[in-house]
This record gives sequence, C-alpha cells and structure tokens, in this order.
Amino acid sequence: MSRLSLRNPLLTPEQISQSPSQQQGITRDLELNLRAYGCHLIQATGTILQVPQMVMASAQILFQRFYYLASFQDFPLRGTVLGALFLACKVEENPQTIRNIINVYDIVVKRDRGFPEIVTDGYDGEYYDLKNEMVISELQILRKLGFNVQVELPYGLLANYLQSLELTEHPTLPQLAWNYLNDLLRTPVYVCFQPETITCGVIYLAAYKSGMRLPESPPWWIIFDANGDDVVQVAKATESLYLRQWPKIMPLDNSELSMHLEGTLENHIASERKKRRKDANENADTNIAVLDSRHSKSSATSIEIKNTIEVQVQNKAGTP
Repeated sequence: MSRLSLRNPLLTPEQISQSPSQQQGITRDLELNLRAYGCHLIQATGTILQVPQMVMASAQILFQRFYYLASFQDFPLRGTVLGALFLACKVEENPQTIRNIINVYDIVVKRDRGFPEIVTDGYDGEYYDLKNEMVISELQILRKLGFNVQVELPYGLLANYLQSLELTEHPTLPQLAWNYLNDLLRTPVYVCFQPETITCGVIYLAAYKSGMRLPESPPWWIIFDANGDDVVQVAKATESLYLRQWPKIMPLDNSELSMHLEGTLENHIASERKKRRKDANENADTNIAVLDSRHSKSSATSIEIKNTIEVQVQNKAGTP
C-alpha cells in the first residue's frame, strides 16, 4: 500500500525533460516565462493582501507542481494563479475572501499592463468570470495533485542552518540567503530538490557573494544531509535567475497565448491600454460634470433658502 509522504514530491527526469506544455508545442523558454510570471502575480497579490510569506510560497510551489501535470494550453495561467493562491490560503489557515483576491489580482495585472487601476465591479461579467475560473482551478489543482497539497518550506531550516554555522550575526549573508529562497520560487527548483538541499544552495551562494569562507574539510553541507553536486546546481540556478530577462507582459488566457505565439500580443495590449485610458478619462470628465451640476444646484438651493430666511426675518421685524 502506498503512503502519503510529508516530504515534498519531486519530479522524475522524464517530467523535467518533457512537461505537458512542451508536449503540446510550447517552447521551454516560453514555459519558464509563464511559470515565472504566474509566480510574480501570486507574490504581488499576496503582498498587497498582506498574507504571510508562507502562504505565497506554498501557492507558488503548488502552481509549479500543477504545470508539470497539466499544460498551459489546457489550463490558462489566469485561473491557476487565482486557484493556487485561494487554495494556499486555506492550507496555511489564512483564508481570504474571493472578492479580495480577485480585486487585488485584477489591480496587479492592470498595473503591469499600464491600464487604469479601476477596481472590478463585483456584479459585472468580468468579476463572475474570474470567480468561476478561481473555483474551478482550485478543484483542478486538487484533482491533478491527488489532494496532496503538503508543502515543506525551507525558511525554518535556513534559520537553523545559519545558527549552526554561526552566521546569524553576519551583516549581509542571512538577508541575502532569505532573498534567494523567495526568488527561487519563480523557478522549478522547489519541485526538483528537497528543502535541505535548497537551503544549503542559497547559503552556499550567499556566502560566496559575501566573501565568507565556510568549512570545506569535511564539507559543511554534509551535516545537513545535502549532496554537494545538488547544492552547486541550486546555487547555479539561483545565479542564472538574475541573468535572465523576464518579460513584463505574458498571456493570461488561451486567446492571449495564441496572440503571443503569433507575435501580436504586445500590439493588442498597447491598443487596449490606449482604449481603456481614453474611456477612463471620459468617465472622469463625466463624473466631474455631474459633481459640478450637483454643486450648482446645491448653491442655487442655498441662495433660495437664504433669501427666504431673510424675507421671514424682515416680516417678523415689521410685525407690531
């Protein structure tokens, strides 16, 4: 009988080399960009919602796992981002309302695309489409992952390892290693290595960047049950993360994915940006005109009331 392990499930070499998206014709480079952008949306949305980093990290790892079992063409990025964050909030016992998640996510996307940051009306079609996608995507993630949403995070290990190596008081190394852990969430590293190896990898790189020499005989990572080759791979993956140019605009649904493959997505976004800004300006002018009209009516009414009061006072003054 198979048992449900509390350890993070890792990819097989076959899954790494041929993901469902790549099998359907999406290039590896595009897939990496889609993964990174999806994690960016989760992190940005969670930050504005002020949820703990544990929630955002769990959501990004679930997001990464899901797309090694499903394709971006079958399950568009937008719904999966919402579903993964919604599910992680429940798993980490920090529930958020559907409305809050959708409204903040929508603002983040609009900000990335340069659209007017107008909050979605909770009663329009766009809001209900996003709500349906969120709920359906949450169920799809659970189904694809076999309800195994256990996520073991390396943040606690990092604190323990730094203390064991007497590095907690170093001026730059602890924060640098913490930043590496967060940035690596945009890559498949968390579904390729266990937390011990990832933690050792970021400490290895942070020590190198800080000019700090760590014990080499025997290698310091042995006491943390990590493999030296894997530690170096994690460090290289971290460093390559900052050498890569990440696009700011990525397709959110199938129609945008088709436009991206055709090379027309950026022109479409630019046209939509121009249209939305024009509409926003016209609506603002209309609202100002309405307010001016109300102010004029209010001023006229005030004058009428003032005149009436003055007449009444005069009449009373002339009464014997």
